[in-house]
Amino acid sequence: NRAMMVQVLWNLGGNPDASAVTEYSEVASDAWYYNAVQWAIAEGIVGGYGDGVYGAEDHITREQMALMLYRYAQYRGYDTTQDGADVQSFADYEEISDWALEGMTWAVNAGLMGGKGNGVLDPTGNATRAEVAQILMNFCEHIIE
Repeated sequence: NRAMMVQVLWNLGGNPDASAVTEYSEVASDAWYYNAVQWAIAEGIVGGYGDGVYGAEDHITREQMALMLYRYAQYRGYDTTQDGADVQSFADYEEISDWALEGMTWAVNAGLMGGKGNGVLDPTGNATRAEVAQILMNFCEHIIE
């Protein structure tokens, strides 16, 4: 889910300190992911849904994950200028949300994620545990320096 992904990124970064920057109704100060969410918001890695809700327990979509990783890579100063696969070649390219297009394009070009067969990228589909594991492994192998 979205909280787990933010926790992983926070852990990768060495659990940096972050002061509370915003309060989301469902992110209690005693939640196991509270510090990770606060850090990710403060650093611009994540945001809420725009209505005062972060959606910590929501399943993470492939495009949300791609954007989080993209912003995390920028935060860490990793190369985010990869060229490569044309994301427009996927049959469902137009389903990529405008806010996620840059992150999805980078994730595909960087080799973090690809299609799911039959030319489908499934940007708004929930990422499965297996997909998340593979994408994170690809991130660690190809992006982290």
